[in-house]
Amino acid sequence: MRDLAETVDRAFAAALYAQDDTGLDTGASLLAAEPARWAGVGQELLARGEAYVRQGWERGWRPADVLRLVRRDLDERHVRITGDLVAAEARRYARLPERWTEAAAWWGEDTAYADRLAQRERADRFTLATAFLEVLRLLIRLPSIEPVGPLPGDPADPLEHAHIEPRMLGRIRALLAKAEATTFPEEAEALSAKAQELMARHTVDEALLVARGGAPAQVPGACRIGVEAPYEEAKAVLLDAVAGANRCRAVWNSGLGFSTVVGFESDLEAVELLYTSLLVQGTAAMTRAEAAQRSGGRKRTKTFRQSFLLAYASRLGQRLAETAAHTASEAPDNLPALVARDVAVTSRAEEMFPRTTTTRLRGATDHAGWEDGTAAADAAHMGGRRPRLP
Repeated sequence: MRDLAETVDRAFAAALYAQDDTGLDTGASLLAAEPARWAGVGQELLARGEAYVRQGWERGWRPADVLRLVRRDLDERHVRITGDLVAAEARRYARLPERWTEAAAWWGEDTAYADRLAQRERADRFTLATAFLEVLRLLIRLPSIEPVGPLPGDPADPLEHAHIEPRMLGRIRALLAKAEATTFPEEAEALSAKAQELMARHTVDEALLVARGGAPAQVPGACRIGVEAPYEEAKAVLLDAVAGANRCRAVWNSGLGFSTVVGFESDLEAVELLYTSLLVQGTAAMTRAEAAQRSGGRKRTKTFRQSFLLAYASRLGQRLAETAAHTASEAPDNLPALVARDVAVTSRAEEMFPRTTTTRLRGATDHAGWEDGTAAADAAHMGGRRPRLP
């Protein structure tokens, strides 16, 4: 066993810390050299991978963040191996924090992992060893980022985090699913408007209940939402608009492909649901607009799609801000509770991100794309009265 550990040490030294890929072949060759020891190698890699995963959690990462980064920088085989490490590490805890990606250790005993992995991936030992080392190399290079919640094994948070009531959450999801599925803009508008109305009503009710002492004190939390290429700038603008309309704050990390959204738990849930739905609706509308452009004999390219999504995000931002202001003004007596909620969220966001910078967006250069994106945003109106914008 000591010889095996020394072999793994040598493989790691060759593969994980070199600046180029030359050492990967050396490390993989060392790990795959002896078929009789392959089961032991797999068990050792799994154990050490668990430790690297835990280091990632301690640096502020969460499973969904790591899996997103692996998918961006490597491929699906690496994603599956990373999922195995996440599942193996999670076995150590009786309970996991909220929003933690759960996975099962599907391979049974760890001594069987290497053989089961080879069966699942239908790959030879050298290929699997290379992929495993590439995953570990990415894990050890994860930078420290702002934590958005407790680590597995930490004591439970004594303050409550109120979620959207399950029955209401089910209604909201059903409404948005129908809005995404329909091809009739008017129907999508009505369904999405009702969903946004339920979200806004829940936020007001929750703020008033806490202000009147009818519910335990709460503190803002945070979550991360993927904002990935292509057209990540437009997606970040859209997410920022959705977050602001739901009394949250979004901070985009362009290098790592996500935004951190700060807010109360039920509002974070609303942001995730609404942003995902609007992105689905916008992408579908963009596809239809492209088809219409092509049928008219006009070739559309990346500039059309970029312009479309920027217009879509920009227009929805205006509309969502108007809707939020209108909803708040309908009951002036509710404003103090809502202002207190806004102050708490802003303070928490500034505490997490004391230094932020602005980003200059690439311009929209395709006039047809901008017009079509604006029209799609009009069709995806999210609730309240809808004055026409100039």
